[in-house]
Amino acid sequence: MKATEILLLGLVGWTAIGVVGVGVSRRRGERQRVRQGVAWLMGVWVVYLCVVMGVSLGQRQRVVAMGEPQCFGDMCFRVIRVEEVPGFLIRDQRRLLRVSVQVTNRGRRAQTDGLIRAYLVDGQGRRWARSAGVNGVQLTARVAGGDSVVSEPVFKVAADAAGLGLVLTHGQWQPGVLVIGDSDSLLHRKTVVALGR
Repeated sequence: MKATEILLLGLVGWTAIGVVGVGVSRRRGERQRVRQGVAWLMGVWVVYLCVVMGVSLGQRQRVVAMGEPQCFGDMCFRVIRVEEVPGFLIRDQRRLLRVSVQVTNRGRRAQTDGLIRAYLVDGQGRRWARSAGVNGVQLTARVAGGDSVVSEPVFKVAADAAGLGLVLTHGQWQPGVLVIGDSDSLLHRKTVVALGR
């Protein structure tokens, strides 16, 4: 666990204690203490969120090379290959790309990263979600401790897409959005794997 994650957990614990204190003061009819308690809670959270957003806006986007792992706890994801599906060109002039991602569990027990999502971006900032209906091992697959599997998500991209990169994210509605300096935190530029295409 990173220091910034421990800081967030500490802040959540402090907030829980503060809310209990405000509740006790309210039951006792101590209006001044209730106002002070609420002001402290709100003030600390406002400062914390400003720090989260300030760090997010100040950090450069991290670009990961193919073959370099991105780890979220014990689960690591490493792009090992990207290929265009041969002979496939959709009527609207899109290409079909297959990205091979090795999913490794560094832990001792079988586990999954059920929140992980992937999408492609290009040099123009356009974004493509994983194509539905393509079966195979999912990025969210359960992996035995110390083992690896290969997932091959497929993406339909524009024929003129260049400077493609793969983004692995847990999305907006998860605790990482409040972790200082995390790729998924508020206003942070997502970490991208450069695919060389």
